[in-house]
This record gives sequence, C-alpha cells and structure tokens, in this order.
Amino acid sequence: MSSRTTSFSSQHPRRPSLPDRRISRRLSALSSAEHGRNERPAGNTEHELTEEIEEIKRYEDFTTIDWVQDAAREQLRRRARRKENAGFFERDGSLGWRRKLKDTYDAGQAWIVVTLVGAAIGLNAAFLNIVTEWLSDVKLGYCTTAFYLNEDFCCWGADTCDEWHRWTNIALINYLLYFIFSIIFALTSASLVKAYAPYAAGSGISEIKCIIAGFVMKGFLGFWTLLIKSICLPLAIASGLSVGKEGPSVHYAVCTGNVISRFFDKYKRNAAKTREILSACAAAGVAVAFGSPIGGVLFSLEEMSSYFPLKTMWRSYFCALVATAVLAAMNPFRTGQLVMFEVRYDRSWHFFEILFFMFIGIFGGLYGAFVMKWNLRAQAFRKKYLAKYAVLEATLLAAGTALICYPNMFLRIDMTEEMEKLFLECEGGHDYDGLCEAKNRWTMVFSLLFATIARTFLVIISYGCKVPAGIFVPSMAVGASFGRMVGILVQAMHEAFPQAKFFAACEPDVPCITPGTYAFLGAAAALSGIMHITVSVVVIMFELTGALTYILPTMIVVGVTKAVSERFGKGGIADRMIWFNGFPFLDNKEEHTFGVPVSQAMTGEVTSLPSTGLNLRSLEQLLTQNKYQGFPIIEDRTSKNLVGYIGRTELRYAIDRTKKEGFISPSAKCLFSQPDSTATQTPSAAAPPVTFDPTSSSTTQQTIDFSRFIDPTPLAVHPRLPFETVLELFKKMGPRVIIVEHRGRVTGLVTVKDCLKFQFKVEAQDTPHDSSTLDARQERLWNMINGAADWVADRVMSVSGGRVKLKGTSREPGLLEGEVRDPRDRLEPIRAESPHAILDGTEEGDGGLELRDR
Repeated sequence: MSSRTTSFSSQHPRRPSLPDRRISRRLSALSSAEHGRNERPAGNTEHELTEEIEEIKRYEDFTTIDWVQDAAREQLRRRARRKENAGFFERDGSLGWRRKLKDTYDAGQAWIVVTLVGAAIGLNAAFLNIVTEWLSDVKLGYCTTAFYLNEDFCCWGADTCDEWHRWTNIALINYLLYFIFSIIFALTSASLVKAYAPYAAGSGISEIKCIIAGFVMKGFLGFWTLLIKSICLPLAIASGLSVGKEGPSVHYAVCTGNVISRFFDKYKRNAAKTREILSACAAAGVAVAFGSPIGGVLFSLEEMSSYFPLKTMWRSYFCALVATAVLAAMNPFRTGQLVMFEVRYDRSWHFFEILFFMFIGIFGGLYGAFVMKWNLRAQAFRKKYLAKYAVLEATLLAAGTALICYPNMFLRIDMTEEMEKLFLECEGGHDYDGLCEAKNRWTMVFSLLFATIARTFLVIISYGCKVPAGIFVPSMAVGASFGRMVGILVQAMHEAFPQAKFFAACEPDVPCITPGTYAFLGAAAALSGIMHITVSVVVIMFELTGALTYILPTMIVVGVTKAVSERFGKGGIADRMIWFNGFPFLDNKEEHTFGVPVSQAMTGEVTSLPSTGLNLRSLEQLLTQNKYQGFPIIEDRTSKNLVGYIGRTELRYAIDRTKKEGFISPSAKCLFSQPDSTATQTPSAAAPPVTFDPTSSSTTQQTIDFSRFIDPTPLAVHPRLPFETVLELFKKMGPRVIIVEHRGRVTGLVTVKDCLKFQFKVEAQDTPHDSSTLDARQERLWNMINGAADWVADRVMSVSGGRVKLKGTSREPGLLEGEVRDPRDRLEPIRAESPHAILDGTEEGDGGLELRDR
C-alpha cells in the first residue's frame, strides 16, 4: 500500500476570474514592489486556480468531500499566505503592524465565530421555548389579563388562578376547539415546510452526521431551512403530534453555525474548519434542548462526529457554554430552569430497587427495537404512497392524535409538561390531578398504561412526517409514563407488604419509594434505547437532576438498555435513517470482519483516460455519456500504468477555461502528464501553460496540457490488501476514491459506495430477507386507505354540489394532492441487490434524483 497525498504543479501566471482575488494580488504586488520586484510568484496563480475550482465545488449537490485533497489545499493556502506576508514582516511601519493585527484576527476567528453562534443558538432556543409553551396552552384556554401569556405566567405566584379560563364551560366544545387548533397548527407547519424549505422536515440528525462526515447537501443548512425550522417547530409541537424539539434543536443549531460562519472567509473556503464549527453547534443544540452543556459535548462526540480532535472538543464545550449561558440569562420559564422538566431529588434509593430499575432498562431496549422496526416500515409506506400528500398526512395525523389524546390527562398536555409532572416527588404539594393520591392509584396505573401504548403507536406513525419532528422527547415521555406506572406499582406493593424482608431497608414513617425517580429512569432508558447512546444519556440525566446519588441507577438502567438493544441490531434510529435514505456513510462505531481482499469489493471495470492521444471531442463525449465523479489517468490503454487521477469538476473546469482563452479545435490532443524532462519538478517549479505545439513541419496539431489539474499522487492500495484496512482508510482519512493498482497497473477503484454495497451484500447472505410479503401488505393497506378516501371525497362533492373536489384525475390533481418537494422522498434504502441505492454525487438535482453507478 502506498499512502499518497494530493499536490499541485505550479504554472505561469494566468488571468484570474474571481474579483475577490484582487485584494490578495494587490497586497502581493505591494510586497514585491517594496523589494524592487515586479513579477508575481507562480505559486500565487496556482493558489488562485485552486480557489476558483473550490468556488465551483461549493455549489455541487450530493457530492462527497475528499478530506485528503482538502488538507492538501489548506497547506497550499497557508504556503501562499506565508509568501504574501513575508514582505510585511521584514519591514517596519504601519503596514507591518496592520498585517500582524490581521494575523491575530485570523487566529482568533474560531473563537469569535463560536461565541456568535452560541449566543444566537441560545437566543433562538429561548424564543422557541416561550412560543411553544404559549401555543400549547392556547389550545386549552386563554389568559384574561393578557392574551399573550401562557397558563404558568398568567397564574404566576397564585395559589388559585382566576385569570386563566377555559374557552367555554362545555367540555364538548373545548374538545372541538382543541381539535381545530391542532389541525390549524399542523396544516400551517406542513404547508410552510413544503412551500419554502422541504429540508426543514424531520429531525435532521442523520443528515447532519453525514454532512459532518463530508457529504454535501445543498440547502440543508441554509438560511431558509433555519428560518422555516424555527417558525414551524413550535407549531408542530403545539399541534399535539408525537414529535419533539430536541432533535430539530440540533438541526437549527447547526444551520445557525453554517449561516454565521459563511461570513468569515476562513470557514467559507475550508471544509475541515467548517466541520469543527458544525460539531460544536451540534453540541450546543443538545445543550440548550436539555440544559446540559457537558451532555451536549458528549452527545456530539458519541453520536454526531466521525472526527473529533481535542481542538474541536474545546470549541464544542465553549459553544455549548455560551449557548447555555444566554438561555439561562433569558430565563424563558422564569424559574431559573433551562428546561421545563428539570427536577431535584432529596431522597436516595435502595438496593432492592435495582431489580425494578433493570426491568425498566429491559423495557427501554425493547421499546427502541420495536419502534425502530415499525417506524422504518411506516417510513417506507410513507415514501412509496404518501409523498404527494405530505400536508394532508400531517394534518390528518394531528387530527387523529387530538382525538386520541384529549381524553387522557397525560396525553392532553405538552410532552415536556407531562415529564415535568411525572418526574416530581409526591411530597411538597407536587400533585397533578390526584396523581399522588392513594385512592386514584389504579386509575392512574391504567391511565399511564394507555398513555404508554398510545404514545408508542403515535411515535411510530408520526416520526418522519413532513414537519419538524424529533424523537427524543416523545421517547422520553413514553419511558416516563411507563416508569411512573412501575413506580406506583412498587409503591403499592410496599404499602401492601410493609413488613416483608424485601423492603427491610425502608425506614419507618419515611416515604420509601419515590415514583418520580422511576419516571426519570424510564425516560433515560427510552432515550438510550431509541438512539443507542449511553454515556451522554447518563450525563444529560445527571445535569437535569443534579443528584449524584442517581448516577449509579442511571448507569445500570442505560447499561441494561444497551445490552438489550444490541440483541436486535446495531445503531440507533439516526443510523437506520442513514441506511433508509441511502446516504454514503461509514460508521466509525461499527467493526466488521470480512476476511477478503479489497479486489472482491472494488469496481473492476474502470473508465480511465490515457495520458496522451485522447482528443478534445472524445473527452467531452466521455463527460456527456457518464456521470462518474473522476477518472484515473493511465499511460496508455495497453500498460494501464497509473499516472494520476482527475476529478470531474477539475476536468470540466479545465476544458471550459481552455475554450475561453482561445479557439480550440475539437481534434486537439489532450495531455495529462508532464514530459519526462519536467517530471522531477517540485510543486513550486513553473510548468508550461496550455500550448499549441506543431508536431510536424507540414501540419499543425494543437495540444492542451491538463497536467496541472490532475492529482499525481492519488491514494492507491494493493489488490490483496484486506478490505477491513480499506474501510479504515475511508473512515480515518476520508478520501473520495482509492485506486487499486498492482505493480503500477490500474486494476480497479473503490469508493464508499462500493464498500457499502459489499457490506450489505455480505449481511444479506447471512440474514436473507424476503420483502414481497411486506410489499403485499402495504399494497392492501394503501387500497383500504384509497377506498376510504374516495368515499369521503364522494360525500364531500355530493354535499357541496360538485364545487369541492377532493379526488383528482391524472390530468387534474385533487385539492389535497401536491408534487414531491423533498429530495429524500426519491431515495431508496441501501440494498445489496440494487446498484442504484446510494447517493454518491451522480444525481441530477433539477429533474429529480437519478441514482447511477459509481
């Protein structure tokens, strides 16, 4: 194996095309003039060419960043900057200290950006908390003193609240108004998402994991996504849908970091630097969602980032600190709490309770496996049949959820408020509608059991609908209701048998069992079960309670949950969604033993370019006929000796640049390698520009030199190298492609897509799966839904006299139909038998995503 890095050969000066290069050139010219030099170094032109190509690549959607080339380009930028700065530091005067001041500013840009981003995230989180609480309460009633106050603020400091009124005194009308408000909120949220920012739908965590790993999704972290996500998230939560704001908090936090960092040239040009900011923003998003800055940093380390050096950890810590401090200063709940369900416990636990804690942990693992299995089936059904009805689906889900949830006291209120009630101890006046009264015990048990089952079902069908939707809080609410139910049962058992040896550790005349702690541990178990995270869950729960005594029970519960979860498959819901959407992502947490060489996983039939002899017409035809993202350069078709590698963007740019500089014949010969006399030049040596060289005295043959645009040292491996080692190269170094060569001869190439296809092929052989039965069941379900919808449409048209048509035709779509706006709806899960299932940068962004080979 030969580990190679990308380098660029220097050329004679060319005319740069980007206006923002002018300042840099003027400074360089001024530096040269101070020493009596008028010429410009060739390296500056090479730097300008690199920047132009990078500017083009910024707008390529669904491509993968080559981290090896990105590191090489950053070294080139630093080298050019040192040459530019040399003249300023050799002289005294105002220009010298200004340059030093600018360098100091460049060095501190990271901390400036992190501070601004953290403050913006904290402000946005406080705003969303306030709006969400008011929208959730306005479904139930209003404040007579000030309509804009929610119930808590309206009744602030009062034992009995006369200012907060229900809408009417008639329960049925209140039920109807609750139902109408839910529909309006969901309809508004889904409509705004579909019209302005389709990427604002969903949680966003799985996509952000891929983006931090190097996958480019244009617009996913843009300003419109940030704006629509911030507006629609409170509406989606207030609609009563079983979705949470914690997952979307990570998305809008990362959007904030991306938008703000684009104002700084250091991050606009460097993908690796931007990756550090995005990782820090993910930590800040979790920090403001749970009021847990350290837990946020650990979450970013454990779940989000595939590359997390010490420098990134410090910036993540500082960003989470700033965001949490701003949120605390805003104090949105006016209680000093960062989140509504923050709680403090003053009693300890007993060792006999470990048995019940383990039972809760088992529930968390089973819950996660069950929800992931059936939610993916619901997602497949949604993508296949409901993609055109995104707004209608979200509206009907909100309507159904309102009908189911309103009669139940735990489902009726907002999920964060529900957890606040369930986490509290019974002593100290913390009673919610008789939750702590012994006479209501069995009523509460059945009510909590129904809440657990209903919420689980609603999470399965709601997560993934086209509104901003997270799964953290809904899962925690399910775990909290189940845990509180277990706690009440254990409390009843202790009161029924107080003298039993099993409860010998309990002190007399002192409450022995605290049901609120069981709810708290149930929430931790469900969160760990659905996300497959451990350490960050323990720290988040510790920061929520501030109780050191409950760290051990939390660790026991999470450990049992993790053990049970692993029995049903690797990876949490975010990892499953990456597979479901077909994103090219290799998880660092997975370890595989294939026992095969890379030659069995590589693409053997490679479209390569000869270093000489190919004319411009054939080259352009090759680019038109396929969508490959790059081509190996070989000496000739016979020897196939590796010369280098050229990316599609670089090749297209070189052809367009050559045509702009003058008339080029379609029969002009293309050269991709330097002559032997210049083969030993260093990267800083000058190379000839595009030439028109006569090949004989009778005819003139144009030649185009593309050698400056190739990568002469691509990453290459031997065909017998273990496949596991190649996987590690992709995970640790992050190249876009690895060439497979044997004694200099190109035998194939490997991309992330090839690795994933081989991995799933092996897994499919180990665990064969027939999806025909599932497809048939989905078809029957869709026919039933279609039949019911047609019946409703006919009744509406009959009642309205034909003025309202809900059912459309092939030529005239119905009132509730619409086009598919979210690109993710056109993707399919990764399967071994399908060669068109993984996004690899060969997709057509305008006319729909067309997944092609390599």
